[in-house]
Amino acid sequence: MDIEAIPGVGPKTREALASLEDPERALERGDVATIASARGISQGRAVRIVRNAIRDRHDDPGGFLATDRAEAVYKGLLDRLADRTVTDYGRHRIETFYPSAVDARIQETREIAERAMERTVDEAVLSALEGVEPLKEPGDVRVRDRCLATSDAETYSHAKETVPEVSVELVEDARSLSELARGYATVIALDEEFAGIDVEGDVSVEPNALDTPTEVVPERVLEFYGRNRASIRAAAAVHEAAGLEAPVDREGLLSALDRIDETGAVTNDEELARLSAAVDELETAVSAAESVANDRLTAAISATDVTVDGADLLSLAERGAGVDSILKSELAGEFDAAVEAAREHLLDAMDLDDDEVTTAKRLFPEEPTFPVERNEDVHSRLEEDLKAKRERRAGQVKRELATELSGRREGVEQMVRQALELDVEVAIARFAADYDCTMAERTERGFDIVGGRSPLLDEPPEHIEPVDYAVDGVALLSGVNSGGKTTTLDMIASITILAHMGLPVPADSARVPAVEEIHYHAKSRGTLDAGALESTVEDFASLVAGPATKLVLVDELESITEPGASAKIIAGIVETLQGASATAVIVSHLADGIREACEGPVTVDGIRALGLEDGELLVERSPEKNHLARSTPELIVEKLAGESADGSEKEGFYRSLLEKF
Repeated sequence: MDIEAIPGVGPKTREALASLEDPERALERGDVATIASARGISQGRAVRIVRNAIRDRHDDPGGFLATDRAEAVYKGLLDRLADRTVTDYGRHRIETFYPSAVDARIQETREIAERAMERTVDEAVLSALEGVEPLKEPGDVRVRDRCLATSDAETYSHAKETVPEVSVELVEDARSLSELARGYATVIALDEEFAGIDVEGDVSVEPNALDTPTEVVPERVLEFYGRNRASIRAAAAVHEAAGLEAPVDREGLLSALDRIDETGAVTNDEELARLSAAVDELETAVSAAESVANDRLTAAISATDVTVDGADLLSLAERGAGVDSILKSELAGEFDAAVEAAREHLLDAMDLDDDEVTTAKRLFPEEPTFPVERNEDVHSRLEEDLKAKRERRAGQVKRELATELSGRREGVEQMVRQALELDVEVAIARFAADYDCTMAERTERGFDIVGGRSPLLDEPPEHIEPVDYAVDGVALLSGVNSGGKTTTLDMIASITILAHMGLPVPADSARVPAVEEIHYHAKSRGTLDAGALESTVEDFASLVAGPATKLVLVDELESITEPGASAKIIAGIVETLQGASATAVIVSHLADGIREACEGPVTVDGIRALGLEDGELLVERSPEKNHLARSTPELIVEKLAGESADGSEKEGFYRSLLEKF
């Protein structure tokens, strides 16, 4: 797909789309979310771009909705469909569907609709869909405990470009590499010349590290999965609830996701958890162990009478000995017991492996001293050892997880995309179920609708009274006020638009004209002045001009001017539409006058009024063929005459009025 050829896509938009990984693919799929992820493109703008891309792909000239009222009906239908989506993506994706006269586009959507209508939508699917969102790339990932080192300028530039998440440093020799290792937990040397050099710290020589950036920066993968963890889980749940085959090993994926949190940090690894806890608890545990030893030794000293004879005291004094010597000579056993108690407390408080236990036991002195204090060198060494092991374990687990998850990326993207697209199908399926829809047929001219329902009515679908109506060519539709004439036009427009969108229509069966334009003229408000009348007549002149096949719906055009003139103007429009082989329904209270003004025959249908009951109008909603409907005033006069059937002067007056109709 040539992005530059899409209507409405200027240089700035092209530049924004070019920043996406595969904009052409996204446009072909109608992926609004991906298009909207480009810098400066809103969801609404993304919908318009996708819609224009679809038109460009099908060489669709557009212009199907030729009037404001036709456009309003279309938007009302989109609202009904969008109300049945669960995700924001589904709502915006629905907006990419539009009515067209191009068979290929209609068939493309029709295949989606037919697949949707075969689905059984249950609450488990709807519930799972609530958590699905388009996948998002993590923000700027920065790793500060790790760096790459090289002495080669070209390798340096390549590394900066390949793994921008970590620092890349230029080093001259082993000494500068050693200095670098003191500032980072891990240093990866990219030059083979450093192999075999003994450097303090966690330094590895990996000349091919840039070939596997996932192993160098596993956070790149893990933060993506962490950020999208909830959506991926929800998409997996959608596939399970809907009985869809996932394009990725769902159980393996979920198991891997259990090992990271929403930030991408590793969780549920026993060894890493043990080491992290050991680092966090070391200071507290050692301090507590010191207290145990000192409390025990203090108690032992307090409970013991130490007797030192004069010669021994003199000898100790001559040697400058203090309390430590007295402890060694008199309370050695109590000291050993106190230190052993401290060690036991420490080992009970912390989960250490054998090597760590050996080091931990050396934390407390062998020689008696009071108070008992840790060996700071041993404490520092143990702490550094635990931290280093924690970092190594974290790095190992991160690399393992990142390697596993990076191989699933394509399948995960497809799974989430399928779940989001399923929301679109679910909306279509729910709409079809709510309005008892069917797929319409398109014919050359005229329409035949059985059990049609207008989805634009503001009432529950089950309360909408179905209507049967068929027209072959041009027909005038008459009927009383509030009898359903406008609703009938809305129904015809809705079913025709939905059929040309390739979507199910609210009817038991429907055949609609295969047209290129739909002209729906809403009821005019009041008598127009001369200029507005001239403009309206010009609009209708433009309507009948040109070769495009049309469906024309007109609602009470007679109010544009005086009734006599209106009838003549409408009669001229009817004759022209008949000559153009258009399909048209013109609602008018002047049907009888229009018929008389026409030079040839014209079909007049009517919504039959059954009468008035308790002030409520009773009608047969389905128009009757070749029937001029009675007006509301006639019904009222007839009702009054019936109620005054007593031979009075009032009855005579009502009867005389009734004869005028």
